[in-house]
Amino acid sequence: MHPFTRHHADSVSALGEEKLIAAIRRWLGSASPRAPFGIGDDCAVLPAARGRRLITVDPVIYGRHFDDTVPPRAVGAKLLKRNLSDLAAMGGRPTAAVLALTLDAGVSRKWLEQFYRGLAACARHYRVPIVGGDIAQADGIIAASLTLVGTASGRRIVTRTGARAGDWIYVTGRLGGSLRSGHHYRFTPRLAEGAWLARQTGVRAMMDLSDGLAKDLRALTPPGALPALLPGSLPLRPGGTVAAALGDGEDYELVFALAARTDPTGFERAWRRAFPRTRLTQIGRFVSPGNSPPGIVNLTKFHGYEHLKGSRRS
Repeated sequence: MHPFTRHHADSVSALGEEKLIAAIRRWLGSASPRAPFGIGDDCAVLPAARGRRLITVDPVIYGRHFDDTVPPRAVGAKLLKRNLSDLAAMGGRPTAAVLALTLDAGVSRKWLEQFYRGLAACARHYRVPIVGGDIAQADGIIAASLTLVGTASGRRIVTRTGARAGDWIYVTGRLGGSLRSGHHYRFTPRLAEGAWLARQTGVRAMMDLSDGLAKDLRALTPPGALPALLPGSLPLRPGGTVAAALGDGEDYELVFALAARTDPTGFERAWRRAFPRTRLTQIGRFVSPGNSPPGIVNLTKFHGYEHLKGSRRS
């Protein structure tokens, strides 16, 4: 669905800011509580948290993260799920979100209503109240940026640092072909899996896969080591390739380092008991440069997605 309209009566400009905000309240419904715990005040009031706070922000931009082939309800859901995936990567759980909307006056009201209804449905599913936001006008643009607040689900927060040479490398789900398959907006953030992994003492470091395994894995690699991946080990989507798994991005799966001292067989058995429907694959391990096994993937040939440098995303 195209987000712009040529007919003034069907556009957001026919409403104006105040009526549009009133409409957004209706569209969000129970996903947004009343002020000051929801939309309507200068700031939202958040309840006190017992655990450590986590905060992340991610946008969706027309022509970059979605196009006319993506239903507007799915765009709204993707906005929240992108942020939930970041939270999952640190073993967190969501508590509240705020949304900044930037849009052209010619954006279709029907498109925007479906966007917010998709966001609201996703927020109710994951129990995330939308507690505030802002609207700004910009010619030729439709973009939404969501800031998500969360807390640690347990005593431990897992970061990207902490892996060591010898550690095993694991990924959840399947990789590659995210845009072609539509996975980039149909994915399920691994919140439960991330919280479980954060409770496992053998999990040293973790992150979500959004820019392609080749790029994201570099952030997880310990100093003085390199990731040794075997081509046949990568869990590919149907029709996918190793190149797609390494460079496409927007997989929104978890990649993590498991301590070398941990028994992989026992760990995988425990995973299957906890998550029988979520695939887990050991794809290699971190090694010293002089100890690389033969036949590993040459990651220098792949880059992944880099903002301000990469190609356009749809």
